[in-house]
Amino acid sequence: MTDKPILEQDATAGCCAASRGEQRQLAATSPDPAPATPAGTDGMVLLLGDEFLMGTDEAESYPSDGEGPVRRVRLSPFWIDTMVVSNARFAEFVAATGYPTEAERFGWSFVFAGLLPDDFPPTRAVASAPWWRQAEGADWRHPEGPRSSLEARMDHPVVHVSWNDAQAYCRWAGKRLPTEAEWEYAARGGLEQRKFPWGDELTPGGEHRMNVWQGRFPAQNCREDGYYGTAPVDAFPPNGYGLYNMTGNVWEWCADWFSAEHHLSGLRTNPHGPRSGTHRVMRGGSYLCHASYCYRYRVAARSANTPDSSTGNLGFRCVRDA
Repeated sequence: MTDKPILEQDATAGCCAASRGEQRQLAATSPDPAPATPAGTDGMVLLLGDEFLMGTDEAESYPSDGEGPVRRVRLSPFWIDTMVVSNARFAEFVAATGYPTEAERFGWSFVFAGLLPDDFPPTRAVASAPWWRQAEGADWRHPEGPRSSLEARMDHPVVHVSWNDAQAYCRWAGKRLPTEAEWEYAARGGLEQRKFPWGDELTPGGEHRMNVWQGRFPAQNCREDGYYGTAPVDAFPPNGYGLYNMTGNVWEWCADWFSAEHHLSGLRTNPHGPRSGTHRVMRGGSYLCHASYCYRYRVAARSANTPDSSTGNLGFRCVRDA
């Protein structure tokens, strides 16, 4: 690793994400793929919509992220994917459309240093988060650079996809990204004001329920949950709505623009967040999250990144109107 950072860490992106920041202008606009056949609901569940308490006021939250205050929100019914989009599903999209992702057009993406081979060529790191490395040739087909592949990982989440890439997939599939409110309602699985999709205990009965970091970050991961890097999209038991991996594994893009000051008060129906911004919301945490430095794998936690950024721990799932 050289001693010259690629860029100063984008504070909005949080400590377990990385942003392209000032390099955004390097990417050309990608063609908008034509929609596929009208979307069905295979692999989705219907959530009937209801009032729920969004956000948290707990002391262990990150107030600067805008997790609170707790507010009452009402949602209309919607369909949501039970799993994040897998490599297999994204491959179908690319085969049908020829779509080039932004990581492919930039020629690089952010990879966690611990996943790179020991002889990976020296590359630059994010200044305040040196575990993020600029990996030439890293993209959704090559998650750790040109010598890596999707072999044995077709059922894992697609990663190195930007918000713009996720939007392109959704348009082709006849779906859309969830609003932040829809995502949190779905993640809670019918439970009210709990930390995780299954309750308040991280490992109930000693059982791991999601893929996050165990050990001492970033040097040592004891892999008690069975994974170092991504896990299959259907790993671990689903929540009360039948949804898998709503927390941990990979961050998930949401439709909304991000603002830490965008608080809702009173009853709001189908909120969509700010009308404009520089960063899009991402939710759920990832396999790199650890309570010692990034306790953002709770259902109320939030973060954000620029719409063209891509990393090895960021994916998405889709919704559609009911």
